Amino acid sequence: MRPVRSAPAALAGALLAALTLAGCGQSAPDPTSAASASVAATPSAAGFPVTVEAGNGPVAVAKRPERIVSLSPTATESLFAIGAGPQVVAVDDQSTHPAEAPKSDLSGFKPNVEAIIARKPDLVVVANDADSVVAALGKVGVPVLLEPAATKLDEAYDQITDLGAATGNGDRAAELVAGMRKQLDELAAAAPKDAKLTYYHELDTTPYSATSTTFIGQVYGLFGLTNIADEAPDAAGGYPKLSAEFVAKADPDLVFLADTKCCDQSRDTLAKRPGWSKLSAVKNDQVVLLDDDVASRWGPRVVDLARQVGDAVQKVAAS
Repeated sequence: MRPVRSAPAALAGALLAALTLAGCGQSAPDPTSAASASVAATPSAAGFPVTVEAGNGPVAVAKRPERIVSLSPTATESLFAIGAGPQVVAVDDQSTHPAEAPKSDLSGFKPNVEAIIARKPDLVVVANDADSVVAALGKVGVPVLLEPAATKLDEAYDQITDLGAATGNGDRAAELVAGMRKQLDELAAAAPKDAKLTYYHELDTTPYSATSTTFIGQVYGLFGLTNIADEAPDAAGGYPKLSAEFVAKADPDLVFLADTKCCDQSRDTLAKRPGWSKLSAVKNDQVVLLDDDVASRWGPRVVDLARQVGDAVQKVAAS
């Protein structure tokens, strides 16, 4: 959902492009069920050959892949979380987690087909079809799973299930999804029910934000928070560009910064913006510093994001 960190403007553009692709061909079955619609005509979730219904339609994987290339940071995290790490031979230049992932100079935004093929992959995972990489790899017989930016939690769960089926780690994927669901339910249940707090989530210093219709917004919705970006005059597909005046007028109770790594943002930098030193969140020390990567990916670490949001809500409710 996020592009190269050094270009905030390009970040929003790539994010919106990913949103356009999201949901294409995606269904939302119960990922914990062995009869998930993501897996067709297989004797078991780990059996091969297997057909996985991804964003690019049905993808046939003839045998358990042993040379996976991931050009999606979110997919990289999910692959390692379901136990497919030993099968991964290369990941893209934006895959920063986990540390043991075999990071390379491959790019998911400007894919070099020849460089990908040189890795001799038997499965490639992408988050978008940049430069028609799916068709290009298909011409040389390499199966490609397109798992675009999720717009809701069910899509995130479905993608983990897809990866489990395609790599022969279906049981581990089901366990991961069940664990994520359980933890998110517990975090939501523990949240104060009458806090009635507003919030602003910042993607970059432009500033772009995310509405409640997005995957990011759904995470905040678990805690009953009201998103000021929902009132933006132009929602821009769920990722509106806000004005400094709009944020100042809305005066959110909480500010969550997802541009701390890319852009060194903090409570102090916010206070230097025109009119923002008077924001309630700034004055009351209710500016939450997020890890850009955790806050922008729809994989297993969404639980970490939700936990940080829950902690912030608990802190404000108790003050």
